[in-house]
Amino acid sequence: MLDKLTNSNNLSNDFKVKQVEAISQTKPISAEKHEQPEPKGNTREKTEKVIDSMNDFLKASNTHLKFKFHDDLQKYYVAIVDDTTNEVIREIPPKKLLDMYAAMEKYLGLLVDKKA
Repeated sequence: MLDKLTNSNNLSNDFKVKQVEAISQTKPISAEKHEQPEPKGNTREKTEKVIDSMNDFLKASNTHLKFKFHDDLQKYYVAIVDDTTNEVIREIPPKKLLDMYAAMEKYLGLLVDKKA
């Protein structure tokens, strides 16, 4: 079998190339089907509804969601907090990871700014 693969003369005799069938053309998506982004005020209300529904779901486990703002990255992250002790059980994404990302971003900014 290895001889057949290494020998170029046998390769042309053993394997035949098949012609590829034509591919049907795709239809372009019309602009009507694209949903327009909703205004920012409405997005906050939807976010609050989702948070409330998740907190209702988590009541059985005596936990709730808390959104925290990371100052360096200017982004939010989620913390799952125990209701009885107010201890943070889990952060998504972890704050340490966000701190590392912010430090790397700051260092990269200094590196690029100094060379430019």
